[in-house]
Parts: sequence; C-alpha cells; structure tokens
Amino acid sequence: MSVESQLTHDPDAVLAHLDPPDTDAPVAADAPDAAASKRPPRSGRRARLHTSASQLARKPGFLIAVVWVLFVGISAFWPTLITSRDPYETHPESAMLSPSLGHLFGTDNYGRDLWTRVLYGSPLTIKATLLAILIAIVLGLTLGVVSGFLGGFVDAVLMRGVDVLLAVPGLLLALSIVTALGYGTLPVAIAVGIGIVPGFARTTRSEVLRVKTLPYVEAARAGGASWGRILLRHILPNSWGPVAVLAVLDAGVAIIAIASLSFLGFGAAPPAAEWGTLISDGRSYLITSWWLSLLPSLFVAMIVLSLNHISKTLQELTR
Repeated sequence: MSVESQLTHDPDAVLAHLDPPDTDAPVAADAPDAAASKRPPRSGRRARLHTSASQLARKPGFLIAVVWVLFVGISAFWPTLITSRDPYETHPESAMLSPSLGHLFGTDNYGRDLWTRVLYGSPLTIKATLLAILIAIVLGLTLGVVSGFLGGFVDAVLMRGVDVLLAVPGLLLALSIVTALGYGTLPVAIAVGIGIVPGFARTTRSEVLRVKTLPYVEAARAGGASWGRILLRHILPNSWGPVAVLAVLDAGVAIIAIASLSFLGFGAAPPAAEWGTLISDGRSYLITSWWLSLLPSLFVAMIVLSLNHISKTLQELTR
C-alpha cells in the first residue's frame, strides 16, 4: 500500500505523519560531545609556544633576568617612576658620601646622587643600544637574505665583504667609524650598529640557505608560488628564530661597546649621565671612593649578564 493511500484510509497514520517521534533527542544530548570531537586541535605553532612558555616559567634564573631587564627598560623610558631626585642637582656639602639607605650608590664629587645618575644614564645607553640593534638587524637581514637567497656571484661578493668586516674587531671598527662621524650618542649608536652587522648577515644567510632547501619550500615552488611569496611566507618567518636570539645576545655586546666608547670620551658631553661616562668619572677616586666606578660597573654587568642568560635560554629552546 502506498503512503498516500495509507494516509487516506487511516486517521492514526495521518496523526503519526504530522507528529513524528522525537528521534533527534538522543542526538541533541550528544551534541556537546560531537562538537568537542569536531573541535580542531591546537595548531602546532601555538602548542610549541605554550610548551616553551611553560618551560621558561619553571626557570627562576630566566625570570630574574627578565625582571631586571624590564626594570632597566622602565628606568630608560620613565626614570621618574623610580626616583624623584634631579640627576644634575649638586650638593657640595654631601660630596663623596658612601652608599647608604638615603643614597643607594652614594654621591659623587659634586654631591649628586649616584643612583639617580645611573638611572638617568639608562635612557642614553639603552636607546643607543636599541638604535644599534635596529641598524644591525636591518642591514644584516638585507645582506643575509639577498646573499643566501640569490647565491652564486652575489653571495660570493657580499660574503667576502662581510669577511673583511669580521676580520676587524667590532669595537675597533666602531671606534674608527665614530672617529669619522664625530662625538655624541647618535654617532656612537651608528658606529656600534655597523660594527655588529657582520654577525647578523652571516647568521641570516646560513638560516636562509637551510630553509630554502626544505621540502615545503620546494612544494610551494612546485605549486606555482612566486619567489617573492616564498621568501615572505616561508623563508623569512622560519629563519627569524636564531636571528632573534642573536639580537638579544648582541644587545649586551652593544651595551658594552657603547659604554666603552663613552668611557673613552666619545659619548654624550658632560654633565650628561651616561654609564660609560659615570665609570670614567670615578676612576680618579678608586682608592678613596671606590663606589663611584664600581657600582655603575656592577649595574652595567648585571644587565649584560641578564641579556646573555636570556639569549642562552632562548637558544636552548630553539634547538
């Protein structure tokens, strides 16, 4: 019997057809489980980031180093949040006071609070370091990407030039450049940035050469992707890890170089508070007032060691 005839001769069949049984109820009850089963798994990159963050959170030395770097960064951009004293205000009656609760780093030969001067020296040194690292990253990435990506004659010419720069010690190269550019914080930053370009160029080139031969790059090329798209979407993002670690490590190198050039008198002119200048000013009083040079030196050493520890920890995670 057809459905139409059954509906015509049987009223109960009509009611059953109009009000079918609730067969979807069990499915509705299982809907959350079904949605959970269909939920896409966490992406590989997010999972790696979550795992790396968990590992870093269990390293107390890394956390202490990060806190110290953040403290120095705050003092570089907002020193008034940490101290309310004037770094240039003189108090001859308080000259050469030893470290105490009132003056954590003591006072200098003009009675100026040395802790305040060290904090106000952070903007000059840290901003010069950031500028030097930016110059090194831009020039180093450009040279490394062009050399590794194009290869051949271009690679040979660029890398021979980089080898020449690597043959000259970085500080000596920076000293030569700043002598030509003149004195001041900006010339020092430019000189130091150019001095550390070869390391970035070499590291970037090696990473580009490694990534360029990986299967997914070859697959993208076989799929019709242009070289520009491959470079921007595949090679550069996957070559950035070691370069970022090198940037953190070379930030400490740049701080030492900038402080060294300031110590030699190539930095900001007095009475500007710059770390190298502060250390240089206190060397005449090492016997009677040791804190004038020692405490600013320890401050610089702590920030450099913190950056080195951070870079080494990140390098271990990227292996």
